[in-house]
Amino acid sequence: MRLFIALDLPDEVRQNVRELIARLKPACRSAKWVRPEGMHITLKFIGEVSADRVAHILAALAAIRSTEPADIQFRGLRFFPNERRPRVLWCGVAASPNLAELVASLDGALVPLGIPADSRDFVPHLTLARFKSDSGARGGLDALLRAVGELKSYDFGQTRETGFHLIESILKPGGAEYRRVETFPIVKAPA
Repeated sequence: MRLFIALDLPDEVRQNVRELIARLKPACRSAKWVRPEGMHITLKFIGEVSADRVAHILAALAAIRSTEPADIQFRGLRFFPNERRPRVLWCGVAASPNLAELVASLDGALVPLGIPADSRDFVPHLTLARFKSDSGARGGLDALLRAVGELKSYDFGQTRETGFHLIESILKPGGAEYRRVETFPIVKAPA
């Protein structure tokens, strides 16, 4: 199984993303635009694991808690690594500090199971589009850069997340399909 841990998006944010992609897509048809129905905030990519390890992962994740829900604001458009050599267009995610603490707890719970900690800093975001790296694939990119420049502080909405999900990614020719394996509460219920 190919697994990752993520937060879902509220319907309002998903709809706002859908509308923005519909607005920007004509400016840059060479981009590979992400389907809004599959969007999520990835907290931890686990990768391929055998079915017999899933029970151990579930048990480790069930023990993770925060003191409060994660408050998240979806705002702004950016490029990885930058506007001069864009590879990814993404929506910024500003979150309460406990989201980064939750991600660190995920690493701490999964490392003993042989799942390596992430080597890069956690940068929460929503990927909107990907671009080919060769300079011949710039078709429409300049128009997209201008459009994004006018929308740098675009507000997609906000949410208060109370749970995170273990998700299986099933790779298919038409793109990945996601199946929720289990949902875990972020805040421990009072005893």
